[in-house]
Amino acid sequence: MRVLVISDSHGNYAHAFRAHELAGPVDLVVHLGDGCDDARMLEEVLEVPVHRVAGNCDLDRRVPAELTLELGECRFLLTHGYRQHVKSGLSQLIGRGMQLGASVVLYGHTHLADVQSTDGMLLVNPGALKEGLPGSYAVVTVEGATAKAEIFPL
Repeated sequence: MRVLVISDSHGNYAHAFRAHELAGPVDLVVHLGDGCDDARMLEEVLEVPVHRVAGNCDLDRRVPAELTLELGECRFLLTHGYRQHVKSGLSQLIGRGMQLGASVVLYGHTHLADVQSTDGMLLVNPGALKEGLPGSYAVVTVEGATAKAEIFPL
């Protein structure tokens, strides 16, 4: 399973569509907030499921702040990251992932792309698609109980 992970598009839906085009075939798209309307546009146009969580700049209170998904044999935590104060470090994010039994944690908010493994969890921040930034996205590949991630420039 291939998952396109994007975040922080802040109204730049053209970059979101470009990321989808560049990523190639994917089974699922995840938008990690600060662009819920962009994610809604993707959902209306693309022929794959789109999951989204709300960021600190999203006003639609119907969009959840976090989601858990079971993909393959991996449990994913999707969150924007502002509630876990990821700009000040990842300890609260890791704690939340552990609390929910996540093996993969996807987050945004910092606008800085990063992939790292810690405490048996894969932590992935795809970076941002906001206008004026170089732009990046992530592709997470899941095979059974194994997940790996790679960051790509837009």
